[in-house]
Amino acid sequence: MDDRIKIQELIAHFANSFDVKDWDGLQSCFTEIILSDYSDLRGTPPEKISVKEYVRLRREGLDPLRIQHLVSNYEIKFIDSVTATCRASMVVWRKTEKDDFITHCMYTFKVVEQDAKWKICEIAQKVLWNEGTSAIYKGAKN
Repeated sequence: MDDRIKIQELIAHFANSFDVKDWDGLQSCFTEIILSDYSDLRGTPPEKISVKEYVRLRREGLDPLRIQHLVSNYEIKFIDSVTATCRASMVVWRKTEKDDFITHCMYTFKVVEQDAKWKICEIAQKVLWNEGTSAIYKGAKN
């Protein structure tokens, strides 16, 4: 299978894992340590973090919510035969019974091939705009 398709499937699996709350599946998308940059959404600086901690934080913040991630507009650029970047558009819905919080954003992923599988080693979210009640998601700055 073409590496571009494999990378698109990796990013789709990343997004879908959130929506069905498949936290083990989410963890399988990453290398052991990642560079995580959600500074636009959280107001915190980028950080190197273990994938286990990354997933724990997402589970803690998202388990109480209904969520959906829609991803498209993949732009994949190969740095070399085992490293690439993928920029993609995403809309993230987070919903309670009464409120919702929607983030329209661009993600940039750096991916590497390890043991014949593509894995995310860096992730950066650039918020285009938010809508709704940010207070329902403790991962967002209010």
